Amino acid sequence: MPELSKEPTYHRLNAAFKSLGPYLREEQYQSGTYLFDCLAVCVDDKKSPEVREFWGWWMSLSHSDEQQFEAKYAIGRYDHAGNWVLEEPQPKALEEVHRTQKAFHEKLETLLNDKFGYALVTCDPLLVDK
Repeated sequence: MPELSKEPTYHRLNAAFKSLGPYLREEQYQSGTYLFDCLAVCVDDKKSPEVREFWGWWMSLSHSDEQQFEAKYAIGRYDHAGNWVLEEPQPKALEEVHRTQKAFHEKLETLLNDKFGYALVTCDPLLVDK
């Protein structure tokens, strides 16, 4: 049985999302949309740390109605300038990106359901087929 808190305000949601780990991009919050990302695999670890790029995923999370949130995921490369670029990783890196994405999604889904009684929906087929 979920231990539901009061109506989830920005501050309650933000605190809950921070508890999931380093995924939340708090400074990029915009009118009800939260941004998350994950740098899953270094593209070339021989490069200097300040110019390394990573394969990973990013996601926007929005309230779609009163009892549900909608997640929109993308996969690509985080470049040395700090921007996400839509690009398909190598197969081995893609496997790790999907693993981290699915693990995060499951934690987020549990948190939203257990703490707030909200559902999480997405159109990403890799996450729907659990």
